[in-house]
Amino acid sequence: MAVSSSMGVISPLLAKLTTLMGDEYKKLKGVRKQISFLHAELTTMNAFLEKMALMDDDDGLDPLAKDWRSHVREMAYDMEDCIDDFMCHFYYYADDAGFIRKTARRLKTLRARYRISSQINDLKALVVEANERRMRYNLTDDYTKSGASSTFVPVDPRISGLYKDSASLVGIDGPIKELIDLLSVDGDVEQQRQRKVVSIVGFGGLGKTTLAKQVYDKIKGQFDFKAFISVSQRPDVTRLLYGIQSDLGIVTSSEPPEVQKLIDDLRVHLQHGRYIIVVDDLWDQAAWDIIGCAFPENDKGSRVIVTTRMNDVAWWTCGNHQYIYIMKPLNDEDSRRLFFKRVFGSEDGCPWQYGEVSSEILKKCGGLPLAIITISSLLASRPARIMQEWENIRNSLGTMLGAHPTLEGMRRILNLSYKNLPIQLRTCLLYLCKFPEDYVLERDNLVREWIAEGFVSMSCEQEAEYVGKSYFNDLINRGLIQPKHTNNCGEVESCTVHDMMLDLILRKCKEDNFIHIAHSCKDYADMTRLHGSSRNKVRRLSLHLNNVESDCTTLLVEGGGLPAVCLAQVRSVSMFGGPARGIPLFLPFKYIRVLYIKPHFQKDRFDLTCISQLLQLRSLMFDLSNGTVELPTRLCGLVHLDTLDINAHGAVNSLSDIGSLPCLSHLRLPVCTRLPNGIKKIKRTLQRLSIELPPYVDVKALGELTNLKELRFRFNREAVSSSGNFDALGTCIRKLNSLRILDMQFVLDRCFMHGSIYYDDNRLGSLSDFPRSIEILKLYGWCFSSVPRWMNAALCNLRILVLVVSEMSTDGVDLLGELPSLMDLNLSVKQSSSEESQMMFGYSTSSNSNGSTVRSRGSAFPSLQILSLFVGENAPSSLSFAKGVMPNLRDLTLHFNWHRSCMDGTPAGMDNLLTLQRLTVYMSINRKDRQLLEPDKEEAVKYAFGDIAREHPNRPSFQFKQVLLFSRLN
Repeated sequence: MAVSSSMGVISPLLAKLTTLMGDEYKKLKGVRKQISFLHAELTTMNAFLEKMALMDDDDGLDPLAKDWRSHVREMAYDMEDCIDDFMCHFYYYADDAGFIRKTARRLKTLRARYRISSQINDLKALVVEANERRMRYNLTDDYTKSGASSTFVPVDPRISGLYKDSASLVGIDGPIKELIDLLSVDGDVEQQRQRKVVSIVGFGGLGKTTLAKQVYDKIKGQFDFKAFISVSQRPDVTRLLYGIQSDLGIVTSSEPPEVQKLIDDLRVHLQHGRYIIVVDDLWDQAAWDIIGCAFPENDKGSRVIVTTRMNDVAWWTCGNHQYIYIMKPLNDEDSRRLFFKRVFGSEDGCPWQYGEVSSEILKKCGGLPLAIITISSLLASRPARIMQEWENIRNSLGTMLGAHPTLEGMRRILNLSYKNLPIQLRTCLLYLCKFPEDYVLERDNLVREWIAEGFVSMSCEQEAEYVGKSYFNDLINRGLIQPKHTNNCGEVESCTVHDMMLDLILRKCKEDNFIHIAHSCKDYADMTRLHGSSRNKVRRLSLHLNNVESDCTTLLVEGGGLPAVCLAQVRSVSMFGGPARGIPLFLPFKYIRVLYIKPHFQKDRFDLTCISQLLQLRSLMFDLSNGTVELPTRLCGLVHLDTLDINAHGAVNSLSDIGSLPCLSHLRLPVCTRLPNGIKKIKRTLQRLSIELPPYVDVKALGELTNLKELRFRFNREAVSSSGNFDALGTCIRKLNSLRILDMQFVLDRCFMHGSIYYDDNRLGSLSDFPRSIEILKLYGWCFSSVPRWMNAALCNLRILVLVVSEMSTDGVDLLGELPSLMDLNLSVKQSSSEESQMMFGYSTSSNSNGSTVRSRGSAFPSLQILSLFVGENAPSSLSFAKGVMPNLRDLTLHFNWHRSCMDGTPAGMDNLLTLQRLTVYMSINRKDRQLLEPDKEEAVKYAFGDIAREHPNRPSFQFKQVLLFSRLN
């Protein structure tokens, strides 16, 4: 039974009270009587809360009723804390210890149990008072239940297409062309060699970011260096500059970076090349004065794009080069096309009876793409089109936005979509406000946090993670969160929250006392003073400590003179930035369920030993790759822990008693941490395991984890040589019959380097079969001698494959072509078989009665949409595609080495790839050989592939890129 923002924890509280009335607690007669009374009273209250949860504060909800709702919600939180304490002490007493130890524990916990019993009496009095108040308010018992859909909701391809496919972005073609003409580097004219700064300015929701991203994607191939960064209202300049360095591939020091050092490094790196940088969502001039210093005037035709809603910021960034593009609302025709494409699937597909009401709704959207997408997504999510619902939505919008686009008018539209959400989706959406502005939210991590917080409704038929992903997809489909990264199978893997939506959910969180945000240590101090004795206690706390003040560490670690009890009821703590030494702050918060820690850039040792005392902890995510962590020696008290995800450079000690965690399902260990010896004890619950560069790998223990669904394993030669049982890897993987994702990567030392190859030596290649549940198989740097025989049609669920082979034959191609669900193939081939000089896709071989070989054409790779082919120096001298092969291929990437003889010719049969949309060709060359490459040969290769694209019946887009490599390390 799920937690919700408006009703709090009353549903899971009722479930716990039901448990306390069971046979396990039958000896506690006095307490059980009180529990039974509480259960009966709270069941009645829950009915009224469910009714009021469907009503928005703007619907005219009586202020007294709102006050009663807040009172009951906070009371339920306190009651659950009390019940959790009671159950914790009861289990501590009712173990299998001997008589003497049991008696000692009984005496030791008697006072605590007496105190809890007294608290329950107090809570009983509060419940009676609350029910009496309800009667005085004369609330009725007519209520309606609302929950999220129990069936899985996939991502609607139309809504994700609105954000990533320029063909779907109605009304944006003209602005894209205008900006490309302005920004493109054409010729050697002096004016073109100057650095240009172009500002895109306009009201929130007009699509500035979308426009900038489309232009960036289309012209970034003209530049040597490129980066896209988002700023926000409270920018952390250090992190922004560090992010630009990461995008540019600059190797940085592991020491905490200083702003001046970051700027100097960026200027040196960018000085000698042409660059394009997008600075998205800039709010003030001061931030630009710092960030802009990193972009040098180098007379190479560099470009900077800035998006902002502030006119003065737009003029300030442009300086003397006043290139300002003013965004305008969509005209009536483009608004209509965008709306109809989302709701009816076609720009001209509106039934006549909806024409008038559609026009009135669009008028009130004021031409703002965000408003149109949000409202059309709301209407498209309806199972049936009912005219009355459309008219209700039209009437709810008012007239504010259509006449004058304002923030309040936009809020009205977004609030309408929020009010039409089921209760559980409202809660999941509000939870997103805990993340900083412009933060990229990873779907899988977010879903695990929702589950740990208790927001996901579960049933016997469906796994919690399955339901949580359905919630996520539903929010995407409704246009309330925006897809950021989508994998090649169409699954949205991360998202962002529009700043106007963030503004709305922050206000809702404040109304429901759901999450409190502190942007500085002063905010934190004020919060403790305001809420220490308030009825609206802080339940979830998010610290956005971007700029660490000198006294911040003292405040967090030592309390700064503030009593720790002020925030003792906190159930969820997230820390973004700030000092990692502040982690002991969380020690007094014994009710914490979720702990998310992403400290500021530091190289230090971080003490996580305090987590062993957080007995209600469900999820711990710690993310800082530069530092090492000190882990607790014992975790046995964390009986609820489901997710332990520690991304760190190393650990001081290992988790020796990992097997004592009965609920652990997701485990990520720090770099160079040995796999705990007791891990086999949790094979029933453990579903996801990620280990990096362990000094010793107990491969046989991996084979015992038969419920694993996801295994991510990064290893090097040291791990192989120190593991005497590594030869058993194949046998162990065969046992993992539930495995869906296997991601193994061979690296050199602690970083991936080009050319790092581990040869299979029949560890996996000689298997007779493979887990048929596998969906994603990524084997980076793991080289097979040829395509394994088990990689065939039996792997009917395999969708994504990364494969490296020493030798490729026609039989190997045939095996891959049999995979019925394969959508994305990343294939690296070192050489062809000794008998064949051509790699042929779509041909099958067989033997006739005379024993001779017969080659025939046939359909192969039926589901393949993306093919990335890396061809080594000794690989087949030519490629060919048969008629009927890859009927759904839309994206083809060919990566050649400049030494290869096949560079003199292009693949045959490219016109048989009837659905091809994009063709990308990379030609790689070592830096030391760069001077040996004849320019004419490079141009000839580029022109030959360009001809293929131009003559192809589908006219795919074409890009040709040269890649410079360092000397290969083996």
